[in-house]
Amino acid sequence: MESAGRQWECRERSAQQLRAAERVTIAGAELADEVGLDQVTMSQLARRLGVKDASLYTHVRGLEDLRGRIALLAADEKTIRIAEATSGRSGKNALVAFANAWREYAHEHPGRYTATQTPIRIDPEPAAKAPGPRRAVELTYGMSRGYGLAEPDLTDAVRLLRSTFHGFVALEAAGAFAHERSPQHSWIRALDALHTLLEHWPPPREGDSS
Repeated sequence: MESAGRQWECRERSAQQLRAAERVTIAGAELADEVGLDQVTMSQLARRLGVKDASLYTHVRGLEDLRGRIALLAADEKTIRIAEATSGRSGKNALVAFANAWREYAHEHPGRYTATQTPIRIDPEPAAKAPGPRRAVELTYGMSRGYGLAEPDLTDAVRLLRSTFHGFVALEAAGAFAHERSPQHSWIRALDALHTLLEHWPPPREGDSS
């Protein structure tokens, strides 16, 4: 009985630590959305949570670990939003829903979104448990397969889509679209163009099999 009691205490302590780490991560994500991911510091986060700096290190190992946890949180959130938006859709409807969900998340959570697009060393243990990154790849490849693409064209198309979506929202966030034409109009036309390209993907080059 004593051994079972100690096991229960250990499990309960681990669960409490996990919940505390999640609260710290969410608070860090909220701060990143407000001030920018690069501007987040452990001291700022400690003040936000009303604790001493040192107490944060009980739950996260440091700033890089915090950023990694924010990246995993954001990947999960963005993937869930995209999955819900594209459920039951195919072809252009799926493409537009996917792209709009991506862009809307980037607008609403700029700090978190940055974390998903920034090279960050992530602890292998939480990374292995987080379904977001893996599910994001599955969703993007699945949508592209809907256009009848196979490898290596499939990977090329996925890279094109990611580059277009991220490039557009990054330039938009930086205020780079100064022309009087609304970015929204350009976004709609860009999706029209992507749909046309995916439907009429160019034939492979001779010897291109990898």
